[in-house]
Amino acid sequence: MVDKRIVDFIKRHHVLTLATVSAEGEPYCAACFYAYDKERNRLVFTSDDATRHAQQMLANGSVACGITLETRIVGKVQGVQICGRSMRGDEEDKRLYIKRFPYAAMAPLNIWAVEPTFIKLTDNTLGFGKKLIWSSQE
Repeated sequence: MVDKRIVDFIKRHHVLTLATVSAEGEPYCAACFYAYDKERNRLVFTSDDATRHAQQMLANGSVACGITLETRIVGKVQGVQICGRSMRGDEEDKRLYIKRFPYAAMAPLNIWAVEPTFIKLTDNTLGFGKKLIWSSQE
């Protein structure tokens, strides 16, 4: 079970940085609007298949994501780093995404999901450098 503080942080935000790598080892990152499925522990986003990051996910499903609170106040620093597997989203993912971003219903959507295998929340509001870690291996 993912710590409630990690879930709450992920649910409060809506943009992640997605890091992908090609079959040849070429890295890339992209900013994506996302919805979080707490029950299935999935981050859901949309991306056209022609994008570089979608092409890289098709070649190599291992991805990393970052979500951060932008602040200059050290005591408020918060952010998650996520490692996981990307995959095509399903109808449940699509409904969740459209519920979070209703305007997306008007566009053709290629839904993707990331299932985390590792999440680390750094949260200075809990104490300087405090980290909460979740792993699917636990």
